[in-house]
Amino acid sequence: MNHKQLLAIVAVAVILLSLAESCKKETEATPAATANATVVMTTAPATAVQTAFGTNINLSALENYAQQAVPNYITRDNGRANPINNAAATLGRVLFYDKALSITNTIACASCHKQELAFGDNAIQSTGANGITTRHSMRLVNARFAQEVNFFWDKRAATLEAQTIQPIQNHNEMGYSGLNGDPGIDVLITKLQGIAYYKQLFTFVYGDATITETRMQTALAQFIRSIQSFDSKFDAGMAQATNLGQDFPNFTAQENLGKSLFLNPPSPPGTVVNGAGCQACHRAPEFDIDPNSRNNGIIGVAGSTSLVDVTNTNPPSLRNLLDPTGKPNGLYMHNGSLGTLADVINHYNQIPIDPRNTNLDNRLNRGGQGQALRLSQAQKDAIVAFLATLSGKDVYTNKKWASPFIN
Repeated sequence: MNHKQLLAIVAVAVILLSLAESCKKETEATPAATANATVVMTTAPATAVQTAFGTNINLSALENYAQQAVPNYITRDNGRANPINNAAATLGRVLFYDKALSITNTIACASCHKQELAFGDNAIQSTGANGITTRHSMRLVNARFAQEVNFFWDKRAATLEAQTIQPIQNHNEMGYSGLNGDPGIDVLITKLQGIAYYKQLFTFVYGDATITETRMQTALAQFIRSIQSFDSKFDAGMAQATNLGQDFPNFTAQENLGKSLFLNPPSPPGTVVNGAGCQACHRAPEFDIDPNSRNNGIIGVAGSTSLVDVTNTNPPSLRNLLDPTGKPNGLYMHNGSLGTLADVINHYNQIPIDPRNTNLDNRLNRGGQGQALRLSQAQKDAIVAFLATLSGKDVYTNKKWASPFIN
C-alpha cells in the first residue's frame, strides 16, 4: 500500500466516524423532540364549552332537536314562527339549566321544571331566589303541540318566547325584576357576557357574541318546544288503530273503557252513563287544552285558605301526568290542591256551583247547576287507567334534555 492509498483510507475513516457521531446525536435528540410534539398535541387548550360541559355538548355533533319524529296524527304546533334548530336549542338547554340566570346563582329554570318529573315540580309552590312561586309549576312536556299560543296558567304571556323571560324578571323566582331595588335584565346580560362559554355559544348560534333578551328568548323557547313525548302506550295504540274511537288492540278492557268515557260527551240526566266529556276541553291526540276554555272549578290560591283566583284557564298537556312507574309527576292544578288522578276525576265528577267563581267554563255548568257526571267507581278507575297510558319513558332520561353541566 503506497502513501496516497493510506491517506485515502484515513480520510474515509474520519468521514465515517463523523457521520456516526452525527447519527448518534440525532438519535439521542429524537425521543425528546417526539415527546415535545406529543405534549403540544395533547395539551391544546380546551374551549370554554368543553371545560364547562365536557362531552355533554359537542358542537361538532349536536343532539337532534330539530328533526325528531312526530306522529302524523299530531297536527297542532304553536312554534312555527320560531322553528327549532339544533344550535339554538343547544344554547337554550344551557340557559335552561344555568343557575347564573338567577340573582343568587342558585336557581335555574330546571330548578322548578325537573326532567324526572316531566319538567314539572313536586312542591306545591317552587322555591325561587327570593321566595316561592305564586302558582304550582306546570309540566313542560309537549308544550309545542297545542293550539294555544299563550302561556302560564292565566295566559298572561302572549307566546312561549315571552314566557321564558318572565321568571327571570320575577323578584321571587330569579330576581332580575328591575323593581324595588332588584337589578334589571340588562345587569344579567352583562353578567352573562362575562362568562366564556356564552361568548362561544352565542357566536356559534348567532354569528357573534352579543347577548340580547330576544336571543335568549328564542333559544330557550326552542329548547322547551323540543321536549316531546310520543312513546307512550297510547301512541303505540294509535299506530295500530284506524281511528281514535275504536278499541286499541294493545289496551286492556279497562283502558279502552276509560278512553271511551274520556272521548264521549257527558250522559244526560236519567240515561245510562257512557261519557265524561273530557275530550271537549283536553283534546286527543295532542291532549292540549281548548283555547276557549275557562276556569275548571278550582279557584283556590296556593298557600292561602281564603283567597280566590278564577283566572286559571290554561293547563299543560295531559301527557305524562304519571311517571313510568305510575307515580304522579307532582301535584295537580294551579294551586297543587289535588294529589292523585283519582282526586282529579272526583273533582270533575261533581262540580257544585260556587257564587265566587265568575269564570266557570260553560261545559262544566250544565243548566246552571254545575256538573254531575254520575260516574261509578269502576268508571272513575277506568279513566285513571286510560290517563296512565299517556305517559312515555324517553323524556325522563334522554341526555339531550338533561343538564349539560359537568358540575
